[in-house]
Amino acid sequence: MKSVIWFARVSIFIVYFWFGFLKIIGTSPAESLVHELFNITLNVLISFKAFVITFGVIECTIGLMWLVPKLTIVAYFAVIVHVIFTFVPMIALTQLTWSNILTPTMTGQYILKNLLLLSCTMMIKEHNKAL
Repeated sequence: MKSVIWFARVSIFIVYFWFGFLKIIGTSPAESLVHELFNITLNVLISFKAFVITFGVIECTIGLMWLVPKLTIVAYFAVIVHVIFTFVPMIALTQLTWSNILTPTMTGQYILKNLLLLSCTMMIKEHNKAL
């Protein structure tokens, strides 16, 4: 079981760090979605460039935390907050996330995959608690 937990930790690290790094360097395929949501929420508070870089750094940090077992609970709650925010487009940008009722677009599917990340983090948290 220990190797499965470490595989899950490394997998979460890869996804969060990689996707975050793509945002930092400006090559994320999710950038247009992030920009659309930014335009209807935070555009009066911060520049988009500063926001997307900060968001990328946060995602990289979440990924790195999963490599440190003592940070499991902090990383777990960070993922919960992140997943909540990543689901906002499913409600706020329905034209980009749904093609029909119960039929997500590729963008919607990209967002829905976060449920797998969340379930994986729950498994790790529960395993860590049992130790």
